[in-house]
Amino acid sequence: MKQISASDSINIPVDCKVKIDRRLVTVDGPRGQLKKSFKHLQCELILSKTSILIRVWFPNRKAVACVRTICSHINNMFTGVQRGYKYKMKSVYAHFPININIINDNTHVEVHNFLGEKFVRRVNLMPGVTCRPTGQRTRSCWREMISRTSVVPLR
Repeated sequence: MKQISASDSINIPVDCKVKIDRRLVTVDGPRGQLKKSFKHLQCELILSKTSILIRVWFPNRKAVACVRTICSHINNMFTGVQRGYKYKMKSVYAHFPININIINDNTHVEVHNFLGEKFVRRVNLMPGVTCRPTGQRTRSCWREMISRTSVVPLR
């Protein structure tokens, strides 16, 4: 028997404001603003004062799974604009000592001597992401660093 609809709802936190315009969700909070487009999915996003309703009509299995995925993405947006995300990274090695340098106002990272290579790997951080060193410092490089952002990287 065919399922008529699948739906789920999300409660909006008190300190967040949400705007939905043709499946483009915008969340404003204390740490800034995040936008995410769900135009590639055939769903209905209904905004009320305290909640968001996600509904799919006559869904197949993939569409039912997308309902919960949209809920998770929007909840991650709420967490990002309220508290943000923090990622810790530690460089460890067995033989070739890896050197990490943080440059350009904590927005670029250079990795030297990765697996003994002479090639210097340069990483440009995404907009809104900052990186700062923590832990021990040996010579001119860092062994640990913390990256802070308000967005969950999806790549």
